[in-house]
Amino acid sequence: MKFLFDLGGVFFDWDPKFFFTKIISDKDEMDFFLTKVCNDEWNLAQDSGRSIEDGEKDIIKKFPQYENLIRQYYPNHRKMIKGTFQSSVDILIKLKKNNYECFVLSNWSSETFIDIPKEFKFMNNFDGLLISGEDKLVKPDPKIYLLAIDRFNLDPQNTVFIDDKLVNIQAAKKLGFKTIHLTNPNIIEAEINKFIK
Repeated sequence: MKFLFDLGGVFFDWDPKFFFTKIISDKDEMDFFLTKVCNDEWNLAQDSGRSIEDGEKDIIKKFPQYENLIRQYYPNHRKMIKGTFQSSVDILIKLKKNNYECFVLSNWSSETFIDIPKEFKFMNNFDGLLISGEDKLVKPDPKIYLLAIDRFNLDPQNTVFIDDKLVNIQAAKKLGFKTIHLTNPNIIEAEINKFIK
């Protein structure tokens, strides 16, 4: 068995609210900003390879009144990481000690991913990384899973894919992967143990 991990929501406790609650005092305004302006769909475009500069220009045209806040989004990306989930780090180290191959398939802008492996030493345990922004493909597009299969020599029937987003899990299942829809990082070891015992 091999393991293919997402990063955000699985290893990294990332949420733009961690930063913007300190900047936007009105909750309704913050909710509007993060659901209508700098929302998941907009962020996903950068994860798929669009430059941050182009992403900012595009959204500022639509919401010029939010230009100041928009320009604070990516320079403060690290402040949106509250920390890491130790339970996930622990199981990764355990898997590697037992000679299981572990890989990453993550939607992440190539520009904000720079130095992440240097800052978070547990990242060195992975056998390979596929970062969406670097290959200009994003989950749940089947093409990025097929790229992971080819790049990491995976047999989906013997690979467990772990992700916090159901849409990504559903896409993996269609390609034959074993899956863990991880809604709570604290149960990751128990979920993974189902596949290795």
